[in-house]
Amino acid sequence: MLKAIIHHKPTRLFIILGGFFIANALIAEIIGVKIFSLEKTLGFAPLHIHLFGNDLSVNLTAGVLLWPVVFIMTDIINEYYGMRGVKFLSWLTAGLIAFAFIVFFGAMKLTPADFFITSKQGSGVPDMEKAYNSVLGQGGFIIIGSLTAFILGQLIDVFVFHKIKKLTGEKRIWLRATGSTLISQFIDSFVVLFIAFYIGTRVNKTGNDFVWPFSLFIAIGVVNYIYKFIIAIVLTPVIYLVHNWIEKYLGHEQAAAMKKAAMQDE
Repeated sequence: MLKAIIHHKPTRLFIILGGFFIANALIAEIIGVKIFSLEKTLGFAPLHIHLFGNDLSVNLTAGVLLWPVVFIMTDIINEYYGMRGVKFLSWLTAGLIAFAFIVFFGAMKLTPADFFITSKQGSGVPDMEKAYNSVLGQGGFIIIGSLTAFILGQLIDVFVFHKIKKLTGEKRIWLRATGSTLISQFIDSFVVLFIAFYIGTRVNKTGNDFVWPFSLFIAIGVVNYIYKFIIAIVLTPVIYLVHNWIEKYLGHEQAAAMKKAAMQDE
């Protein structure tokens, strides 16, 4: 029975795509705690973008390196397995991300061994326990904002994807894939910042803690979306490459049948 399941190409493809989808989303959440300078990474001086009274450069979370892969997987899964396939993986992924953060929280509460705390002093880390907790201990509003934006973005993506495909049929893969991503990521970019930082800094404010003004929330949201917009356009050829590989892997008749069934699955 197991052998039959694994050798069934549509099932095996769903496992492969789903595995990449879940792994990339989970890893993106974990590495997203790091903020990096895009300009300095590419070897030039930071830009000074004046937007809504704020002087900004392109500083992004490390999670942006992997989220484009999640968006590509969303559109591919939507193409061949329909809305139910994407929704199933989206809710499963959100649950696994929440589970991961619960495990992280439990691990952070464990009493460290004495030697662990000083184990990396030679590498410039005076307290490994604090470093460990700082990396894994993302704030509650950041987690809530991220999960809310992820689910909302996925639901909007599958809805827009199907609406576009109904209008264009099998043509214009780039329009339904890139178009649905651009719309869903517009929502995602602002939802996560609004919950995690605009609301979060107000609720958790103590003393003279910095509170995000509305203008900063809008400005950073715009910069983040511009980056995602550019990446979505740049990655359009990758969607065609993955489509061509899947068509060859499944065979034309099997792929056509799956895409037809996916369009009827709403």
